[in-house]
Formats: sequence, C-alpha cells, structure tokens
Amino acid sequence: MAEIGSATIEAIYRYPVKGLSPEPLESVVLTPSETLPFDRAYAIENGPGPFDPANPKHLQKIHFVMLMRNEQLAKLRTHFDDLTHTLTVTTAGKQIARVDLRTPEGKTIIEDIIAATVTSGLRGRPRVVSSPGHSFSDVAAKCLHVINSASLRVLEAMLGAAVDPRRFRPNLVLDGLAPWRERELLGKRLRGNGTTLEIFKRTERCAATNVDPEAAVRAGDIPAFLLKAFGNTDFGVYARVVEGGRIAPGNAFDVTG
Repeated sequence: MAEIGSATIEAIYRYPVKGLSPEPLESVVLTPSETLPFDRAYAIENGPGPFDPANPKHLQKIHFVMLMRNEQLAKLRTHFDDLTHTLTVTTAGKQIARVDLRTPEGKTIIEDIIAATVTSGLRGRPRVVSSPGHSFSDVAAKCLHVINSASLRVLEAMLGAAVDPRRFRPNLVLDGLAPWRERELLGKRLRGNGTTLEIFKRTERCAATNVDPEAAVRAGDIPAFLLKAFGNTDFGVYARVVEGGRIAPGNAFDVTG
C-alpha cells in the first residue's frame, strides 16, 4: 500500500466505566479486534434495563447513565486498577469511594454515589453492569475512537472558544494530519510501531460533546454547529486493530491506502 501521510500520537485515553472520567495512558498494548484494555468494561444502567451479563449484547447508550443526558457525572473523577478492578472515586478533590467493582458491596456503593450525583434523568436505581470481554461502546464493533488535533484547533477557531479534546471521548488523539483529513480516510490504514489500525466509520456526535469535563456543565452546542457548518455531525473516526503491539504518545503512524 502506498503511503499517503503520517500522524503522531498526542494522547491515549480509556474509559473503564462508561460515562465516567477518562484515564490518560502512558502506553498501551493493542490486541487485534479488541478495544483498549478495560475500555468501557463497566457501565451503569439507568434504572431497570435489559443488559444480561450471561448473554451480553450491544445496547444503545440510552439504556445507561451517560454524559449526553447526565452531565453531573463529570463532577466525579475516577481511577481504575486493572489487577484488582478497584475503582477510586473523588469529587472536589476528596476521595469518596475505593471499591472492588466485582463485589456486590462495591457495586452498591457506586450505585449510591451515582444516585446522589445525578440530580435529573434517572429512571430508577442505577445498576453497575459488566460481563467478561464485553465493551459498552457506542458502536457494536470492538474498536478505538480517533480524533485529529488539527481538526480540533480549526473547530476552536470557528467557535471562538477553547474545546477540551476529552469532550469527544477519544481513545487516540493524533497530530500531524491536515484539518478534517480523517473524514477522507475510511478504508485506509494507520501503521506504526508494529501495529496496524483500519479506519471504518466516521463518528456522529451527540450532546455529550457539549459537557465541559472540568466544570461539569453544558457549554455550547457542538453537534448543531457541526451540522450547520458541514451538513453532518461527524467529528472523529472509528478504527479496528488489525495488528497489535505497544503504542505510546510520541509514536508515529504512516497513513496508507
């Protein structure tokens, strides 16, 4: 395949609990046809829901507590430990929980915190759910979400305001591509450090992007702005892992087609 450009990894994030805070990673090992390790490994159902841990299936995000409708979630800062499945929760700089998400007691504590934090939009008692190997991504395919730093800078200029990249819940933030170049890369591959990603879908944005991850309030209407400017709400792309290996910020990808 011919090389048609290059990009550098600026940041890597994962989201162990769907809707809760991102975790920046110093490096990560990619596995073919998988997400980042523990990315969206847990979710919180919004009241009684259809998720069956014994028969896990992809469900629309509307079934879960999420930033699109529950911006108060951004008040919580979380950290997940892979080995022990321990979730540490802080708010306003104070630790309020440190629990094992595999235990009924740990789940109950997190459910109580969510019920107290989310002041509107709950349809019943929250329920922490998971199933080994399942990811609660917004798309059924196990993949990574990628955004382009140059597109973000142009979007900021168009809006006349700074936009935190974490609003878009990316797994990879890339720099070095031309603005909006990612929109043209469907079917193309990113190759670097022994790894290969294949881009297969644009990301349609929802109201979650309107939530300021620091202030935990809504600020602006990014999907509406994108729709007016481009005729669609796309920002970012999804990519499958074709060949695995370790990646880290600063690593370069060659774009091939």
